[in-house]
Amino acid sequence: MTTTPDNATPENAAPDAVPAMATAPADAPLGPEDFDLLDSLLDTLRDKDDEIPQWEFCEGFMAALVCFRRPVPPAEYWPVVFGDTFVPAQNMELVWHWKRRWKEIETSLDAAVEALDDDRAYQPEVLDTRGAIASLPEEERAEVEGDEIPSFAQVWALGFMFAVENWPEDWAAPRDKDAAQMLDDALSTIVALTEDDTGKPELSMFSEDGPPSVSQKRLDQFGEAIWGVYDLRQLWKSMGPKQETIRKEATPGRNDPCFCGSGKKYKKCHGA
Repeated sequence: MTTTPDNATPENAAPDAVPAMATAPADAPLGPEDFDLLDSLLDTLRDKDDEIPQWEFCEGFMAALVCFRRPVPPAEYWPVVFGDTFVPAQNMELVWHWKRRWKEIETSLDAAVEALDDDRAYQPEVLDTRGAIASLPEEERAEVEGDEIPSFAQVWALGFMFAVENWPEDWAAPRDKDAAQMLDDALSTIVALTEDDTGKPELSMFSEDGPPSVSQKRLDQFGEAIWGVYDLRQLWKSMGPKQETIRKEATPGRNDPCFCGSGKKYKKCHGA
């Protein structure tokens, strides 16, 4: 995770500055009440800016940031996800929970897991909105009839790809063909989730006994996307930050006029 200099200003200190109200350890996993609080905090921000995303979008956005091959400082990504008017020092409760979730995702993606049912595995916080609506009484379902309802994990995938698209140079394909193919394959699993789930609903991710709302194909794609995130994390970690190309100025030949304008040959002047 990125760290912040001791002399950082409050605006740049997030997410590593610890707000006074924080009582949970920085590495404590978030529970249902924490995610409910995050939703509430984002709703408050949305009262002033209707472009503020839902937490599921932030969850995908954050996962992409964790996967970056270079540390992206908070001052660089806050305006991208929350807009230019977002001030971390005025939203420390949100920042604190963001920090905790970041650490949790980072730890999960660095764990040597072999199955997604491993307690250490990364489990994105995603919603089965269609399942929730299908579980409502008929009169309440009628109120949202005709609305565009996202598929399971679709908003998470859109958040992930939003980060990728906003930093295209950081996600440019490596020169190594195998690495480039790995990048393309992993991103393709996430892009697949940005599309609508048009398969036959077979199960509910909202509740065990809820009306079917998610296709088996969608659930399989979700698992593939999580493994794709693991691949991206390992790919960029193994390659490290991109190295900037150093350009050297051409050196005059020994018999060329010296660059200083003395009229002498280079070998008799600065090249001596």
